[in-house]
Amino acid sequence: MELVGSTLTATYAHPQPAPTSFLPAVGTVTSSYRDRFPHHNLAHSLSLPWRPNTYYKTVSNYPTLSPYCTRAQRVCESTMLPFVSNRTTLFTRYTPDDWYRSNLVNYQESNSSRHNSERFRVDTSRLIQDKYQQIRKTQVDTTQNLGERVNDIAFWKSEITHELDEMIGETNALTDLKRRLERALMETEAPLQVARECLFHREKRMGIDLVHDEAEKELLTSLLSPSFIVTAVAPSVSSQVFSSGSSVQQQNGLAKRQVSSLQSLFGENLGLGSVHHPTCVTWLSLHQGSVSDRAAQHELEKDLSDKQTALRIDGKCKDLRNTSEGVSYFRGVERVDATVSVPESWAKFTDDNILRSQSERVASTKLRDDIENLLVVTANEMWNQFNKVNLAFTNRIAETADAKNKIHVHLSKTLQEIFQIEMTIESIKKAIKEKSAFLKVAQTRLDERTRRPNIELCRDTAQLRLVNEVYEVDDTIQTLQQRLRDSEDTLQSLVHTKTILEQDLAVKANTLYIDQEKCMSMRKSYPNTLRLVGFC
Repeated sequence: MELVGSTLTATYAHPQPAPTSFLPAVGTVTSSYRDRFPHHNLAHSLSLPWRPNTYYKTVSNYPTLSPYCTRAQRVCESTMLPFVSNRTTLFTRYTPDDWYRSNLVNYQESNSSRHNSERFRVDTSRLIQDKYQQIRKTQVDTTQNLGERVNDIAFWKSEITHELDEMIGETNALTDLKRRLERALMETEAPLQVARECLFHREKRMGIDLVHDEAEKELLTSLLSPSFIVTAVAPSVSSQVFSSGSSVQQQNGLAKRQVSSLQSLFGENLGLGSVHHPTCVTWLSLHQGSVSDRAAQHELEKDLSDKQTALRIDGKCKDLRNTSEGVSYFRGVERVDATVSVPESWAKFTDDNILRSQSERVASTKLRDDIENLLVVTANEMWNQFNKVNLAFTNRIAETADAKNKIHVHLSKTLQEIFQIEMTIESIKKAIKEKSAFLKVAQTRLDERTRRPNIELCRDTAQLRLVNEVYEVDDTIQTLQQRLRDSEDTLQSLVHTKTILEQDLAVKANTLYIDQEKCMSMRKSYPNTLRLVGFC
């Protein structure tokens, strides 16, 4: 095969191969060119301005096909475009029938595509409208359900509020009864208040001085009085019971055990065994009623708080619109089921709380009707206990003062030793600094001697002595540094001991201040016997 001509007009000298089966055959006979439309002669130049003449070349080629017929187009040769023959083209040509069929197929394809697109647009528009109406109806139904839920919550909230007001009134009435009970024992309350204040102040003791000594035991024993349960035990037992987080039955059992154990404790301290006083029974009944009322009130308040929160949230959800602020996507929230109840159990929970509160109010009312009076112990027992407490305080103050004086002595000795060890550390540092100068000189000499030339680098006696000197001085410095570290450790130990002594001294001073200034200053006066028995 020989390539003839330029790049753009190249042809092949050999015959053109047969057309492939997927393209129609190109004919050159006259019958294949039918007059589909009149042909107009070209009046303008037939030259192709975009193709330079230099690209064309005369080729001696003898085609095997018949010459191109121009009779059908009625164009004279002088004005006919000099087309290159079919044999010499690079691309296969089609017939006009193929051209018209191709256009027809394109038209049909265009009509079909536009028809399908139009039908798709209509269906999509209808789908959008249907889904919008469906979602709109669903949203309206949901809003209506939320409104019904808000109404239910508001109803139960009003019921809880009403019952809570009733329970608060009953609790206040029970508290007033307790105050009346305390006022009946007012004459015996002042000494017990002093004992409580002493115990309270002694709780501020620090460290090792927070000891359960004789003074504290006598103070606790002094609380064994007719007003013991009302004024002393009630706050401690109540704080433990209410902070236990248990049920009412468990709280009442805990209160009984606390009262019983405290009665036994103080009875044993007095050598009387377990003490049982009508005051204990009266206060215990009062306490049980107070615990039950507070537990029911707490449940109502908690339920009311939950209802208020739920009412606020559901009200906000009911008022949300598509244009509301704060509306956003929360992916996967529909798959999270955090519910813990159904409408039936939800309503039953609140109804049970209300029924329980009503039952507790009935029991509390009966309790208030049953409580009548208290008994008073004799003033001689309180006076004897008062003297025992003062004696225990006096002995404890003397012991603490003696310990404080001894700590002062040890602290002074420790401070003196700290001063001495600090002076030792300074002397060691000074010695290390002095030895460092010797080490520098020896190492400098060795370094200078390394610059001796050739055979002069002799391992002589001076060289050996310098090396030994470096090792000796370095060993001395290491020994001094180790001694410095040991001294610093000793100093740290002394400082730690000083800190402990100072802290212990502060603890003893605090204990003396509490026992001598706080407690004993309050115990300078005491009610007489007539006032203790309530005659004046």
